[in-house]
Amino acid sequence: MRQIYLDYNASTPIAQEVAEAMSGSLKANFGNPSSSHWAGSPAKAAVTRAREQVAALLGASPEEIVFTSGGSEANNHAIKGVFFALRWRGSHIITTQIEHPAVIQPCRFLETLGAEVTYLSVDGTGTVDPDDIRKAITKQTILISVMHANNEVGTIQPIAEIARVAQEHGVLFHTDAAQTVGKIGTRVDELGVDLLSIAGHKFHAPKGVGALYIRQGVKLESLIHGAGHEAGRRAGTENVLLDVGLGAACELAQARIGRMAEVQRLRDLFWTRLAELFGNQVVLNGHPEHRLPNTLNVSFIDKVGAEILAQVPEVAASTGSACHAGSAEISPVLRAMGIPINVGMGAIRFSLGLDTTAEEIEWVVHRLAETLGRADKKSANTSEEEFLLDYCI
Repeated sequence: MRQIYLDYNASTPIAQEVAEAMSGSLKANFGNPSSSHWAGSPAKAAVTRAREQVAALLGASPEEIVFTSGGSEANNHAIKGVFFALRWRGSHIITTQIEHPAVIQPCRFLETLGAEVTYLSVDGTGTVDPDDIRKAITKQTILISVMHANNEVGTIQPIAEIARVAQEHGVLFHTDAAQTVGKIGTRVDELGVDLLSIAGHKFHAPKGVGALYIRQGVKLESLIHGAGHEAGRRAGTENVLLDVGLGAACELAQARIGRMAEVQRLRDLFWTRLAELFGNQVVLNGHPEHRLPNTLNVSFIDKVGAEILAQVPEVAASTGSACHAGSAEISPVLRAMGIPINVGMGAIRFSLGLDTTAEEIEWVVHRLAETLGRADKKSANTSEEEFLLDYCI
């Protein structure tokens, strides 16, 4: 069976350059980086080099980078770290309804400890209005957390504008950049953020490693307590192997980011071909312009995305919809965008990578046309009640 991978937003293959860097470290850097003897020194040097590589990609200082186990830990550290460090000053946090669970769930947890969290709405393209953030700020606000780009629909948020609002009010600003590193610019000086999270496996590093940028002077409570690793900000012996992999991936991302224009051309070709074939039976989800160059989230009206993908097992892609016991559940992101159920249930996210080819896109388009051509034809005016009866019983 042919296999076509269009789920790069979920995870990416480890790049050869990254694997080679890790292989060399696996053989040589077995010592503890905290040890001052001959075995520990090479390991410490490897971690230092990796930290410099991450910092270079973000336009930060190496001292501002903390290695983590991934994007989820980085988000948790940023959000909980600010709350526990600044709750003497206030307990109000502002975020959006379309954040990744690694942001939403820490906020929900902090609400049980007395935090007040405002979950701002977005418009039909998935964009949050900076003026809504300005209006939501109170004297108790200590943190704003808005993702750089949405993992499902790819909409890029006006981070620099939001950062100016935060700075005007003396509020710390965090962004989850898991989906943007290696795809668009993520220099912290241009974004104006105080905290930024990255996840290695989203840009050809291994799973289980990430980093948190903490602007110099920002104080956070540690998420993991113990010895004084990571300049006292994260306890635990450094994972030299994975840190080296993340550093190599960051260096590679700097060299490759210019090629994302090629990926965007393929993405646009994909959408053009789908629109030609399906007409008004397919719609684009997310911002038509301010969107990740590799991300195409489309809805096949009156269909179920999961059922479509099940009929095209050759294609690896994602859908956030589901049917449970007679009720339809669409992605919380699409729900927050105001997408109707009969549209949201047909959503599929195709996310491309540098290895995606035009031939693969044409093949997928052909298979979708073939599959949906065999499917029962439904009226474009199907009501929500009829949709639930048809698909969720």
